[in-house]
Amino acid sequence: MATAKQQNTLDKVGGATRQIPRHVAVVMDGNGRWAKARFMPRLFGHKRGVEAARKVIRACSDAGVECLTLFAFSSENWKRPQEEVNGLMALFMSVLERETPSMLRHQIRLRFIGERSGFPEQLQAKIYQVEQETCHCTGLTLLIAANYGGRWDIMQAVRRLLEQTQTEGLDIADLSEAHLTQALSTAGLPEPDLFIRTGGEQRISNFLLWQLAYAELYFTDKLWPEFDEEGLQQAFAAYASRERRFGMTGEQVKTTGRSC
Repeated sequence: MATAKQQNTLDKVGGATRQIPRHVAVVMDGNGRWAKARFMPRLFGHKRGVEAARKVIRACSDAGVECLTLFAFSSENWKRPQEEVNGLMALFMSVLERETPSMLRHQIRLRFIGERSGFPEQLQAKIYQVEQETCHCTGLTLLIAANYGGRWDIMQAVRRLLEQTQTEGLDIADLSEAHLTQALSTAGLPEPDLFIRTGGEQRISNFLLWQLAYAELYFTDKLWPEFDEEGLQQAFAAYASRERRFGMTGEQVKTTGRSC
């Protein structure tokens, strides 16, 4: 049953009473192309992308989404021009410093997932500081995937489980999908219900490979700086129109009532 806040959101898209996604995962693609089309440097596009992220975070929080994961910097992005990479590191720092008070006011809990040891020490310290300052917040959980890759996530989970077999006596024969899920960087959080990718590309790009197994995929041609509350509502409407069967037949879903 939708909460009052969720129902208000669904009314805006003209839908019947539907459950909105608990966890939304987003690949924020198109910042560079948006800037290039305006004869501006790529970093200008990333800065405008921060504004789009702010709108989507607020809209998800208001809608009652429990968890929002934003793919901010992949492990492959280090291959980009050094000037752009340096600019992104500086942008991460400034955003964390500027947005922390707002996150606290709106009860948003921030978590970073990814290999943070690859970042400058000052940025690592800032990430840890903001995570600690917001850890008590009870509203939206905001995950920033930075220096993250889905294959890296699975590999670090496997290594962790192998360590447990040696230090805790965990029998390899007893390992299950549940064990691996709890060893991933998203442990303790619901798996994504809705995956959104902006920018027109239709691929996952090494993002949350294990976690997206049953997510509904939504692709839009809008570049990320153009994506806003209206675009998010359209994604929610598309999600609400789908029948989620999780391997069952449509008839079974109707019988059990499990469709979301």
